[in-house]
Amino acid sequence: MTSTPPAVHVRDLQKSYGGVEAVRGVSFSIAAGETFALLGPNGAGKSTTIEILEGYRDRSGGEVSVLGIDPHRGGLDWKARLGIVLQTSNESGNATVTEQLRHFAGFYPHPRDVDEVIDAAGLREKAKTRVSKLSGGQRRRVDVALGIIGRPELLFLDEPTTGFDPEARHQFWNLIRGLKAEGTTILLTTHYLDEAAQLSDRAGIIVGGRLIDIGPLDEIGEADARVPVVRWRDGNGSVREERTSRPAEVVADLVAIGKGAEPEGLEVIRPSLEDVYLSLVRGHEAMVAGNEAAASANDARPDPSRHTDRDVRA
Repeated sequence: MTSTPPAVHVRDLQKSYGGVEAVRGVSFSIAAGETFALLGPNGAGKSTTIEILEGYRDRSGGEVSVLGIDPHRGGLDWKARLGIVLQTSNESGNATVTEQLRHFAGFYPHPRDVDEVIDAAGLREKAKTRVSKLSGGQRRRVDVALGIIGRPELLFLDEPTTGFDPEARHQFWNLIRGLKAEGTTILLTTHYLDEAAQLSDRAGIIVGGRLIDIGPLDEIGEADARVPVVRWRDGNGSVREERTSRPAEVVADLVAIGKGAEPEGLEVIRPSLEDVYLSLVRGHEAMVAGNEAAASANDARPDPSRHTDRDVRA
C-alpha cells in the first residue's frame, strides 16, 4: 500500500541575509489534509519560511517540496493550487467586494461560487460596497475570501484574524473547520494561541530561526510544563498551590481535611497552549543567553599557551 506523500516537506531549510541567519536548518512535514500552526515571536523566521514555501523568496540551502513541487520552480498551474492570505494586502479598493471576488475567480480553473464565499466570509451586507470603504476587519475578511476563492489544495494563512472582533474570529474558525472537512491542507501562523489550539492538529515553534519543538498540540513542550496546578486558600487565608498530575486526588484530600467543605478560592489550573508556548520560548532564550555569556567569558579569558616577552626568562 502506497502512503500519501506530504503536502509540504521541508528539510534543513536555511536562509541568510548577508551575515544574518534568518532560518537555521528548519525541518518539518505537513500531511495532506492537516492543519499545521507555525508559531513563534516576531522576527523568529516564520514569515521567511512561509514566503519560501509560497515561492516568493529563494532559500539559501535545504530542500523544500510543496504539493510535490519545488517552489523555486513552481509555475502557474502549481500556483493555482495554492491559496494565500498575507499579513497585509495591497489590493485595489476601487471595486466592490463582489466585483473583486469575481475578478479573482476568473484566474482559477475551478473556483468556488462567489456568493458562497461572500456568505462564508461574513461579507453579505458589504457585497456591493467598495473595498476602499470597508473597515480594517472587513478588508481582512476580503483577504480571506480571495485566499479561498480558487478552491486551494493548500491554504496559507498568515495572521488571518488580525483586526477581527471576537464574533468574527469564531465565524472564521467555523469557515476554516469547513475547509478542513473538505480536505484542504492549511498552514497557519497566528499570535492568538487559542486560535492555534482551536484549529490545528499539530504545531511547530520557531525561535531565533530554529525549530525548537514540534508535535500534536497536547504534546508540545516539556511534560512538566503541562502539569496542572491546584490553588486554594488555607485556614489562615494564605494562598497555597500544588503542581500535580493528579489534581482530583489533591482536591479530594483537601475536601476530606475540611470535613466535606470545599476550600476557599479552590482552582484547578490546566496550562494552556499559551502557557506551554511561553515556557518553551523563554527557556530557549535563556539557554541562548547563557551560551552567549559563556562564549564571551571564554573569549575574554587569557590563553595560557600564549606568552609575552615579559613571561619568558632566559
